[in-house]
Amino acid sequence: MCGIVGYVGHRPVQDLLIEGLRKLEYRGYDSAGVSVLAGEEIESIRAVGNLANLETAVAEREAAGGVATLNREATTGIAHTRWATHGRVNEQNAHPHFDTADAVHVVVNGIVENYLALRSRLRDMGAVFTSETDAEVIAHLVAHHMASGDLLEAVRRAYGELEGHFAFVAMQKEHPGVLAGARKECPLIVGVGDGESFLASAVPAFLRHTNRVQYVENGEIVAIRPDATIFMTPDGEVLEREVVELDWDEDTAEKGGFETFMLKEIHEQADAVAETIADRTVRDTGVDFGAELDESILRDAKRILIVACGTSYHSAVFGRYAIQTWARVPVGVDIASEFRYADPLVGPGDIVIGMTQSGETADTLAAMRVAKEKGATVLAVSNVMGSQATRDADATIFTRAGQEVSVAATKTFTCQVSVMLLLALRLAEFKGTLEPHRLTELVHEVRRLPNLINELVAGLDAGGAIERAADQHFEDQFFLYLGRHVGLPVALEGALKLKEISYIATDAYAAGEMKHGPIALLSEKTPVIAVATDSPVLDKMVSNIQEVRARGAHVIAIATEGNVDIGEHAEEVIRVPQTDWLLQALLAVIPLQMLAYAIARRRGLNVDQPRNLAKTVTVE
Repeated sequence: MCGIVGYVGHRPVQDLLIEGLRKLEYRGYDSAGVSVLAGEEIESIRAVGNLANLETAVAEREAAGGVATLNREATTGIAHTRWATHGRVNEQNAHPHFDTADAVHVVVNGIVENYLALRSRLRDMGAVFTSETDAEVIAHLVAHHMASGDLLEAVRRAYGELEGHFAFVAMQKEHPGVLAGARKECPLIVGVGDGESFLASAVPAFLRHTNRVQYVENGEIVAIRPDATIFMTPDGEVLEREVVELDWDEDTAEKGGFETFMLKEIHEQADAVAETIADRTVRDTGVDFGAELDESILRDAKRILIVACGTSYHSAVFGRYAIQTWARVPVGVDIASEFRYADPLVGPGDIVIGMTQSGETADTLAAMRVAKEKGATVLAVSNVMGSQATRDADATIFTRAGQEVSVAATKTFTCQVSVMLLLALRLAEFKGTLEPHRLTELVHEVRRLPNLINELVAGLDAGGAIERAADQHFEDQFFLYLGRHVGLPVALEGALKLKEISYIATDAYAAGEMKHGPIALLSEKTPVIAVATDSPVLDKMVSNIQEVRARGAHVIAIATEGNVDIGEHAEEVIRVPQTDWLLQALLAVIPLQMLAYAIARRRGLNVDQPRNLAKTVTVE
């Protein structure tokens, strides 16, 4: 969820770039940097931590007599806020990155999947690498193609050799007044000013200066000059692109044009999951966590216990099913607020995972401390670098969801579950519980998740069953959610979303437990949400749905594309794309997020700030 800002024009660029980065702080980051060009000299400054640290580094450089580019003369530059994927959080891994001759500087969002092969080839050609990142290969690759003499052409040729999902902007010291970039799945947009142009990952970076934009479509190359923009296909065909005037204020811009942060964050899930999985699934035959995790703690895992609260607890339950199904390692899940009062039987040889988006959840931190005191190895799964959980734990796996502004978590769940899937696959590889061809197949399916999420969200945006269900049921006072096996945590999470933002009473149960009490609540006025994606227990789930309908309840089913039989058992069916059955359940949470959202909006409620709730619970 990194941020990119680039500028060419007539104004001093340094403050413009840092101001633009500040408007992108909501995306989350761990380091920042800026490169500016004056004449044929580039100066770059990078710093770990927040933008105040970068500003301090700039001021110190200027006070020490830095070159003219940071003495407010430069009018071309690029800047970046980094959320670490490849490589540790340090100044060397911060962006911008540059080639061996310090002639090409780049800022990059996303993942270059084939960076190892490119790095090896470029090294053989004399390139000297100074970071651990995948992004640096782009600087060297663009520099290699500068033999063409044209920055746009060099970027086009470099793009043709890159695999992954990314957006990048390049600057070359012999080409003042021009920036060139490319987009593959990650966002990039042009801001058109008067005698100046911007190239950024999001509109807030430049909205204060212009509301006129040109959209860079997926798979396109672009070059900006102060008074012109060129768009090009990867094959070199020049494209025409209209200038669109946005009717946005700064608040709307931070929401990406969506009406709320929650809706924006639902739509960000494909990118967030891609950030979470991409570099960890580069190898076709398995998963690697790289330098961030000492994987020796996984090799001898005999038992795992996960402690979490709220949405993170539901992610943990999902993780239990994934790990036990694929790796055959026993997993327990405890509500963190109960764990420490139960005199837990945990100790040396056990892995205790503390799952917390913020890394500051008081109950989860307390549970982690108890586990550590009893001799267990403690692993944090968190979204926030430097948070208390990451400091307390023996090791951390980051989810890389970027900042989540809405109190009701959406991408938190999908990214945490994605980490659990990766952990399950890595454990399965260590334990030898999956045949090699099956492991490869599952890695491939996990890689497909971002595209499947995009496909699903686009289809749900088109309306249909969700809108009909919301119209029919937004005034109802009780919903029952049902799921089996891995569908259970999805049902739990869907019910939580509806409670949080619509204030409707909901209950969520393992479907087989319905007849042990909850069935008494059903009537012809009860909407029942059934997670009924393809799985080994689908026939059992269908039987439960039939029991529900026999009591007159209205069934809204989440099912898999191609399964026509479910339609015979439900009044509304919302379908998710086909993939491995366990992964389909992850996709099933997205329609439930959108259904809760649609109902809450019809009830006229503030979905971003529901009553009585806080984003991070830091007290017991």
